[in-house]
Amino acid sequence: MICPVCNKDMFVIEYKRVELDYCHICKGAWFDAGEMELLLETAGLKEGTQAIHDVLKLPEAQTAEKKRRCPICGRNMKKVTIGGEKGVLIDACVHHHGLWFDGGEVADLIKIISAHSNGKKETEAEIMGFLKEVFGG
Repeated sequence: MICPVCNKDMFVIEYKRVELDYCHICKGAWFDAGEMELLLETAGLKEGTQAIHDVLKLPEAQTAEKKRRCPICGRNMKKVTIGGEKGVLIDACVHHHGLWFDGGEVADLIKIISAHSNGKKETEAEIMGFLKEVFGG
């Protein structure tokens, strides 16, 4: 898969049942439809899965950040903010192909969701360790 930011090949990284595409250059990550929900469920963060499921219902974020193209269909993605006013700005394919996270945004989202959740702390710590190892931070 080609990175929507730097147009270079991405690596496939597997974690439990989740397979994501990762760009080692810009540190961005692509989650195919349903993969973010699997990651959050693994951490016992079911409260976050509904927000991800309904991401396309959120209003378009007002930002100067350049629109990204979906690496699957090539169409412009919708920019939305997840996690409230001070949440994480992500890109979502309007044709439900998946979600794009710039470097650091996946870890930021997990932190926001886990702060408002009763997830399993040991699983959450394991996922955060995985994210730190892969995405840095």
